[in-house]
Amino acid sequence: MKSSKLATKTGIISAMDLKRTSTRVFYRFLFAFCILMVLICLLPPLYVMLSSLKSVQEFYSIPPTIIPRTFEPYKIIDVWVKTNFGRHYINSLIMIAGCVASALVFNGMAGYTLAILKPRGYKIGFAVIMWSLMMPTVINIVPVMVNLTKIGLINSFLPLWLGYGANAFQVMLFKSFFESLPVSLVEAARMDGCTSLKIFTRIILPMSKPITMVIAVLTVNSSWSDFLMPYLVLKDKNLMTVMVKIYDMANSHFPKDYQMVALLFAIVPPAIIFIFFSKYFTQGVSIGSVKG
Repeated sequence: MKSSKLATKTGIISAMDLKRTSTRVFYRFLFAFCILMVLICLLPPLYVMLSSLKSVQEFYSIPPTIIPRTFEPYKIIDVWVKTNFGRHYINSLIMIAGCVASALVFNGMAGYTLAILKPRGYKIGFAVIMWSLMMPTVINIVPVMVNLTKIGLINSFLPLWLGYGANAFQVMLFKSFFESLPVSLVEAARMDGCTSLKIFTRIILPMSKPITMVIAVLTVNSSWSDFLMPYLVLKDKNLMTVMVKIYDMANSHFPKDYQMVALLFAIVPPAIIFIFFSKYFTQGVSIGSVKG
């Protein structure tokens, strides 16, 4: 029992494995490699953060300096005010809120239908969803934009919200997680007279907090960094999201150091969200990938 607990704490390498010299060497090499990969991934955002607060002369100096010799924090307020960045933050938050709600409701109900309800022909529906993963998303842009123009949904957040409610990968995640839940609870609810909708809202969803957080985190990150569809749909400058505004700044008179500050505004929110919710992400993936 004690060795089992130690193995659980250690991970895939048990306490007995760590007693072997070759395993310890491999474990330390793997740990050092992971640390190196983390540092490599952190270098670009760290460089953006440091470069955004340099003076103009140092920013354009050659060779470039990694550690800044000058520090001008007033640029943060200056860029925020001159670009009205708060407005674009609000636009991005409006888009994210709708995308998360749409992803949880529509993708969740699709996964619930395939995993629990299993109506006649559900295997064909699942095959179509799987097949859609093989289709490049760019092939849909032209017909989608033509239809949105015809029905008057340009300069509206609604098409962006609904787009995240039809995500095949998230449907698969929901389906995999729902299949791991005890079937006896669903059968007991049916015997008590619960409808399919009540079973989904009162039993399935409360038990699905880990996978719900996974989908929410994935949707927040993808919708925050989404550029193409907001750029095509939201033509009004007052409706620009953060990513579209950064692109607009690159094509305007703003200097490069101000554009770096804008990139800093775009990097910080998703990083903070992932730090706080990474626990639910790992827990949800591990539970959803194992059928019990």
